[in-house]
Amino acid sequence: MLNWANQFNIFCFLDNNNYNFEQPAFECMLAVGANASIELSNDNLFDNLKSFAQNNPGWLFGHINYPSSQKNETGFPAAYFFQPEIMVSVSKNQVRISSNKKQSTQEIFQEIELQSADISQKNSAQIICKPDHTQEEYLEKLKTILAHIQRGDCYEINFCRHFFSNEVEVNPTYLYQQLKTFSPNPFAAFYKLSDKYCICSSPERFLKKTRDAVISQPIKGTSRRDLTNIDKDEELKSKLKNSPKERSENVMIVDLVRNDLSKISTEGSVTVKELFEIYSFPQVHQMISTIAGNVDKSMHWTEIVDACFPMGSMTGAPKKKVMELIEKYETVPRGLFSGTIGYITPDGDFDFNVIIRSLFYNQTKKQLSYFAGGGITINSNPLQEFEETNVKISAIERVLKN
Repeated sequence: MLNWANQFNIFCFLDNNNYNFEQPAFECMLAVGANASIELSNDNLFDNLKSFAQNNPGWLFGHINYPSSQKNETGFPAAYFFQPEIMVSVSKNQVRISSNKKQSTQEIFQEIELQSADISQKNSAQIICKPDHTQEEYLEKLKTILAHIQRGDCYEINFCRHFFSNEVEVNPTYLYQQLKTFSPNPFAAFYKLSDKYCICSSPERFLKKTRDAVISQPIKGTSRRDLTNIDKDEELKSKLKNSPKERSENVMIVDLVRNDLSKISTEGSVTVKELFEIYSFPQVHQMISTIAGNVDKSMHWTEIVDACFPMGSMTGAPKKKVMELIEKYETVPRGLFSGTIGYITPDGDFDFNVIIRSLFYNQTKKQLSYFAGGGITINSNPLQEFEETNVKISAIERVLKN
């Protein structure tokens, strides 16, 4: 299916990798081509997106970058959404195809079946991406950031490292399949926009709407896993569950998300469905909380996303201040990292992920990059935070060396 999709200039492939988070609507879904599309700048982004959505009813797929005053180097626009020409959905051993082209769905299915199931072109060599900070530089920056927290400028800030390589030629489909093999996660996405690719293996949901119910599932709190020793792995899981530092980090973001949802939810409907739950993924254990609310059915989906974006788990608190500090201390704009990819149904329901554990590739510029970060609080140990970022990129580094 992905080999077939590569002939199109635009596609979005979403895969839950058989995780059952909040009753998934599909196992995987592919949208290709564009009947209609819109490229957006930061100026009046959500107002313009709302107008486009109202003028183009039906399924929509696309992305929103993390907001920045600077242009990101991978070249993804601030936001892009498209109404697909063809959709393929797979669930419970059923394949459903819908098309706005003259081809019949049977012809499309046959085209896909005729494609090779193998990836012929692999990467030519191991890829090494350089970090923007040495360990010493990272630790010094964290000391400065901790001073802001100690002064009361903020309570928590998500600070990220950037890794990059130039003059790289890769097969994005191969990278996606490798990342899926080593690190299958419930909010994975493989997204192509002309010469730009996002290869995403995210464990985190930003926001989902089903009828009038909205949920957000921020991740804050990470522990490595030990798959060679079951007892040790359970010990690491229990340590994360009971860590005062990780709990305080998580609850700050829960409060922020509750505040965001209260802006668009009916009075008294915002609740915390899960607090400090531990979910296990191939490389890490994660602390996840689930916050829910009910929205007025007349509210447009763009207004709901606008009220909550960018997601608190990737900023910190208070949101406005820490976004200023992120712009000041991080070396490059995040671009699509910390942004979101997702879909909107014809009924106005939607599901958006958080773009983390992801590779970004610009085929024309031959640039490959990725990011890793974590929430810094008053109790953070700079060296442990540095080591946590290394755990988070372990699957990506394994893919690039394979």
